Amino acid sequence: MRNHTRKGIPKKVWISLVMCILMLALASCGKNESGTTIVLTTGMTKDEIFRIDDKKCLLPEIMIYLVNTQNQYERVYGEEIWQTEFEGMTLEENIKEMVLARMAQIKTLNLLAESKNITLNASEINKVEQAAEEYYQSLNETEREVLHVEPELLEQMYAEYALAQKVYYSIIGDIDMEISDDEARTITVQHIWIKTFAMDGRGEKIPYTEQAKEAAYARAEEILAMANSGEYSFESLIAQYSDDSESTYSFRKGEMEAVFEEAAFNLGNDEISGIVEGKHGYHIIKCISTFNREETDSNKLLIVEERKKEVFSEEYDVFVDTLTRKLNEEAWSEVSFVHEEAVTTNSFFDVYERWFPVEKE
Repeated sequence: MRNHTRKGIPKKVWISLVMCILMLALASCGKNESGTTIVLTTGMTKDEIFRIDDKKCLLPEIMIYLVNTQNQYERVYGEEIWQTEFEGMTLEENIKEMVLARMAQIKTLNLLAESKNITLNASEINKVEQAAEEYYQSLNETEREVLHVEPELLEQMYAEYALAQKVYYSIIGDIDMEISDDEARTITVQHIWIKTFAMDGRGEKIPYTEQAKEAAYARAEEILAMANSGEYSFESLIAQYSDDSESTYSFRKGEMEAVFEEAAFNLGNDEISGIVEGKHGYHIIKCISTFNREETDSNKLLIVEERKKEVFSEEYDVFVDTLTRKLNEEAWSEVSFVHEEAVTTNSFFDVYERWFPVEKE
């Protein structure tokens, strides 16, 4: 069993449509995680990074995203952050892959918008134009030259961003956002586990014989009697008898083995269960806390996000499977961060969020 203790999620996070769906099936242009046909090719113009069906992503688009992300990180963590490595990749390489995935998601969602006949209305188009103008005016001459930024390109990018968001909300619009306290509540328990298996030389579980299992149950009965006698603390019994290296678990419904969970959620504070037979042993459970307001409210947000991902993925993944994606490996390999003193732009996403604020639940 794993420790399922949950921490409260931050009240304010960097929210955007594409970041919300980065964990879905389409993780990057170079990976086939959902059956999409992928072709790596050099038969593309030198400034064309990738193509998804008839949607192209050009180098200036990638660079606007990449440099803004780079400068956002440097603003918070400093330039030394790029010395960090994660899973054998430098952080710069990780950020590049994230930006590529973002752009791929947006282009894909715009294709989905076409298939669903979803378009921007006059008011949204006006906001796109205003956002593009605001961001363009924030750039100095060096930034415009280095990033090859033109007002028309910014209008296209903001329009695609807004349309992607609109498609997303059209798909998740009917999700039930009402989560009950009971569905979301986290409980905290301690337990004593008496295992009913042994390990062979290859590290595989071998179930106990019936005789050995009966002996384990008799041991559990003795421990339960001691727990109910009041003469021993539950903690001391855990330390002496439990086969689990973990003693305390915090979890909500749907996260633990069903029989363990059912028994635990039926306990009141400080109550001790009977012997609960799980897949790999016998449990004696003591409830430490049946309800935590902060944890419950945090869980409600998590459950809503899980529902969004599930509903969105059902439609999105099917659509992705119909697409052909082409990556210009040579052009992509040459993309890198910009290290010029005058190139400090980091407000592309902030400008978008001012004109297209995230919908409140």
